[in-house]
Amino acid sequence: MRPLILGLTGSIGMGKSAVARMFARLHIPVFDADAAVRAIQGPGGAALAAIEAAFPGTTGPEGVDRQKLGAAVFGNRQALRRLEAIVHPEVARLEARFLRRHRSRRAVLLDIPLLLEGEGWKRVDLVLVVSAPARVQRARVLARPGMTPAKFRAVLLHQLPDATKRARADVVIETGRGRLATFRTVRAIARLARPCQRSPRRR
Repeated sequence: MRPLILGLTGSIGMGKSAVARMFARLHIPVFDADAAVRAIQGPGGAALAAIEAAFPGTTGPEGVDRQKLGAAVFGNRQALRRLEAIVHPEVARLEARFLRRHRSRRAVLLDIPLLLEGEGWKRVDLVLVVSAPARVQRARVLARPGMTPAKFRAVLLHQLPDATKRARADVVIETGRGRLATFRTVRAIARLARPCQRSPRRR
């Protein structure tokens, strides 16, 4: 039997990273898709050569120059698709390696920010959506260094609305009621997780 695959997602500022750390504390292995992207775009990263070929001048000894690459793809759907065609297969390769390494565990967690925006939800058994009231989300995001209301709005444009994500969730993990309440929900999910095989998901 393979592990139960939990898919964790949530919009910016909802507390997804904190929830992922809670699962890790409960000994459920976590695959962080954002960390995988940073790794393949960092110094010596697997995607560097292809990114440089597609977007000349956007990489260097330290890996991808995020400002330059962002400027190259911002507002350009074709360029963004070209970048995704480079990055996504490399992330998928790392995810597959993670699943092989933990194939004997009772459950694993895939932390994927755009799980529901793309096809990632098809690969998981349970969709966990991290959510908080809009006022809490906004306060958290605008407290980040360099964040502005305009940048916040731009990020939200690339994400499904929180209400849509909640509607598509198997479990909603609330993070606006304090860390203890959030941890209790996470602990309950971890305790119930069991190895299983499920039919392909339909949404």
